[in-house]
Amino acid sequence: MAETLHIAIVRRVRKTHIADFERALTEFAGRSLAEPGARGVHCLYPPPGSDSNEYGILRSFASAADRDAFYETALYKEWVARIAPMVEGEATYRRLEGLEAWFRNTSEPMPPRWKMALLTWIAVWPVSMIVPALLLPLLGPNVPHVLASGVIAGGIVAVLTWGAMPLLVKVTHAWLQPGNRTS
Repeated sequence: MAETLHIAIVRRVRKTHIADFERALTEFAGRSLAEPGARGVHCLYPPPGSDSNEYGILRSFASAADRDAFYETALYKEWVARIAPMVEGEATYRRLEGLEAWFRNTSEPMPPRWKMALLTWIAVWPVSMIVPALLLPLLGPNVPHVLASGVIAGGIVAVLTWGAMPLLVKVTHAWLQPGNRTS
C-alpha cells in the first residue's frame, strides 16, 4: 500500500483580489476532492486583522502517481489560469513528511519542531509498550521474530496515526499554538 502524500502550497494573493481569490479557492477545493486519489484539502487563510496576503493549501493524495496526475488535470490547469491575475509570483510547494504530517490539520503555522518532537515522544513511549503487550500473546510463540516485529510496528503506526497523535494534537492545541485564542 502506498503512503499518503501531504503537500503544502503557499500562494501570495494581490490585496485587490482577496475576495475573488477566496471564492475561487473555495470552489476549486470542493471540486478537487472528486479527483481520483484525492484524500483531502485544507485551506488556510491569513489571520483576521493581519497584513499577510499568504494563503495555504494543504493537499493529501493517495500516492505520488495520483499527485502527479492531479497536477495534469484540466481542473487544475483551469484553476491556475483563473487565479493567475489574482496572485503574485509562483506558488511554493513542499511535501510534508514525518512529524509535520501529523500536525498538518491545524489552521495555524506549524508548531516549533521541538514541540512536535516532544509530543510525538509522549505518544510513542506508552504506545510502544502497550501494542506489543497486546499483540504478542495473539501472535503466539511460533511466529518468526521478523514477522512479529513487523506486525507490532504496524500496530504502533496505526495507533499513532489514527488515535494517539490526533488526540494529543487536539488536547494540546493551546500549548502548540499559544498565540491563537480563537480556536
